[in-house]
Amino acid sequence: MQPRSYSILPEHYEAVSALIAADAFRMACLTALRSMALPQGYIGAGFLRNAIWDALHNKAFATPLNDVDVIYFCPNSTQSQDKHIEAELARLMPDVNWQVKNQARMHLLHGHEPYASCEEAISYWVERETCVAIKLNDNDKLELLAPFGLSSSFEGSLSINPMHGRPDVFRARVEAKQWLTQWPKLRLEKETF
Repeated sequence: MQPRSYSILPEHYEAVSALIAADAFRMACLTALRSMALPQGYIGAGFLRNAIWDALHNKAFATPLNDVDVIYFCPNSTQSQDKHIEAELARLMPDVNWQVKNQARMHLLHGHEPYASCEEAISYWVERETCVAIKLNDNDKLELLAPFGLSSSFEGSLSINPMHGRPDVFRARVEAKQWLTQWPKLRLEKETF
């Protein structure tokens, strides 16, 4: 099953660009990642998702991140290379809990055929709103991956990714991460349960 192709609406790109540009911490993380020159190197998941949800809730300060999820795509890279990248990023920004995962290997965890790109790999993450990633390119422009678009994120939705298909995992994550407490305006989509 392939995800339906969604485009990122220009107004969503502009909103994300403004949010991230105004966040010194996130810009520093993106700059550190860019210096690594990783193939298809992005920061994914809560790094962008939480920034959008914070904006929807008019939070004066960013919700602290448990970690910063770096993804990249290199078929020949090993897990020890991921650890080396984490160590180098930690040298650049020691107060950040960097988590690095080569998406070229992640299909093995899910019993899928090999993924062709980071965008395909993240299209299997648990929540549609988590299936997002961002990077700062060499021209100082932000590039986004969002296989399901950003509309549901900007609408305050929280929904299971049909590509993942595990409602039990989704429910456990919603409870464990306390998203509905941290961002009470979020609403669970009906097909979720």
